[in-house]
Amino acid sequence: MHRRRRTALVLTAAIAAAAPLLTACGSDAHPGAAAVVGGQRITVAQLENRVGEVRDAQRAALPDQGQYQQVLAQTGSLTRDTLHNMVLDQVIHRAAQDEGVSVTRKEVQQLRASLEQQAGGSKGLQTTWLQKYGIAPAHLDENLRLQLEAQKLAARLGTDTTQPAFWKALSKASGELHIDVNPRYGTWDVQKSSRVDAKTPWVREVTSVSGGGPVTA
Repeated sequence: MHRRRRTALVLTAAIAAAAPLLTACGSDAHPGAAAVVGGQRITVAQLENRVGEVRDAQRAALPDQGQYQQVLAQTGSLTRDTLHNMVLDQVIHRAAQDEGVSVTRKEVQQLRASLEQQAGGSKGLQTTWLQKYGIAPAHLDENLRLQLEAQKLAARLGTDTTQPAFWKALSKASGELHIDVNPRYGTWDVQKSSRVDAKTPWVREVTSVSGGGPVTA
């Protein structure tokens, strides 16, 4: 993507940790659960399937075994990062619903078309999202919907995704969802607004296609 035409939407572990109180849940209370969100389990099997989709896509994109092994070494925290994003997706969706924010299929298609044009086609966009954000092609549209929900939620609140008002909305939604995370996938330091073992933030870059132009977070 052209740097001049892209804008960063920062949906980092800082946002997720500043918003939800993610507490450990033991296997006795939630057997087979990687996390429980809104009373619904994200099972270990579901998490492993999502991670498997990413690994399969990476392997297909990198037929050279040496290159693939390098990617494996660089993405050792993929399972925990994937669970983080699966939980964060639900938090943002709930916060958007609370504020009456919705995203249409047409809006997702418009955003995807714009990003594909910048990335040199559908394959280029899929590769970018896979390499940068660990998003498998099958879940690209879901992720773009999330990006739009976050942008529209911030706009509805008259703020952007870096400001306390946005975090407060996520915190409220998190409290409503009563999130529990299995400790095997990490713990969260609310004071530091980050995952304890996080070394780098997750940065997702997305171009706004709304009439108001890019939204910088």
